[in-house]
Amino acid sequence: MFAALPKAAFSMLAASSSLKSLASRYGMRKPDSFARRFIAGEEVAEALAAAREVERQGLMVTLDLLGESVASPDEALAATRGYLDVIDAIAKAGVGRNISLKLTQLGLDVDRATCIDNLRRILDVAAKSEFFVRIDMENSPYTDRTLDAFETLWNIGCRNAGVVIQSYLRRSMADIRRVNALGARIRLVKGAYREPAAVAFQKKAEVDAAFVEQMKVLLTEGTYPAIATHDPAMIDATTAFAAANGIAHARYEFQMLYGIRRDLQASLAAAGHPFRVYIPFGKEWFPYFMRRLGERPANVAFVLGSIMGEKKK
Repeated sequence: MFAALPKAAFSMLAASSSLKSLASRYGMRKPDSFARRFIAGEEVAEALAAAREVERQGLMVTLDLLGESVASPDEALAATRGYLDVIDAIAKAGVGRNISLKLTQLGLDVDRATCIDNLRRILDVAAKSEFFVRIDMENSPYTDRTLDAFETLWNIGCRNAGVVIQSYLRRSMADIRRVNALGARIRLVKGAYREPAAVAFQKKAEVDAAFVEQMKVLLTEGTYPAIATHDPAMIDATTAFAAANGIAHARYEFQMLYGIRRDLQASLAAAGHPFRVYIPFGKEWFPYFMRRLGERPANVAFVLGSIMGEKKK
């Protein structure tokens, strides 16, 4: 029954404060707890340990301090300071200097100026230590504001940043050409948010076709794009197109989420493809986790059983 749940159901579950409270209490209690399949932990030390293990396998990393949709300037400032602390911890630990973040975490819902100021603080500190900062894309109401904020800072010289484009949005090819024209780096993903048909493709075949079309433009016209997918068909399409057009492995990289398709991660790296693992961590992990479940609904029964089993202990 859980496998039949639509993606919309996961959006509702992600917004449930009671379920979030329950999951936060029990979801990370033990090293083998259910959420740790996808989340490195709640503390930066746990994320750094996960990053070291990933790098030991010959892969690269990007770390994401989870959080989104803050409602006040103080919360946005706290998130900004949290990221500055993460940058410092990564630099001291000696792992890959690459982070990912969301703009609603930095105050995009508060006001544009707050968000721009906080993002610039992070980019300025990151640049001094040679960090790259990937700005994650949220659901479609934020697409224009995210791209506008990114382009504003790019145009004043903050060039140590890139952005994410979601292939299932009908607008995405135009957005790719806009960002390519800047010379900025794009991570291409399929997209994990529930979107209306007027905004996004609904059928897998349509999403896949858009992903392949956009991938080809990125590999031929983009600046070191990241092809972020766990779909073997999309990976095969990418490697075949690159080979047919003489595009060297060093001109792009593959990315996958922490804890998903480790077999594919290892095989791509072994074949000489630059490969990066997205490692999320932090106390605000629940909405991210529910989106991952929405992509694989069959996991829900296991997760809910784990929550109740933890609660009884």
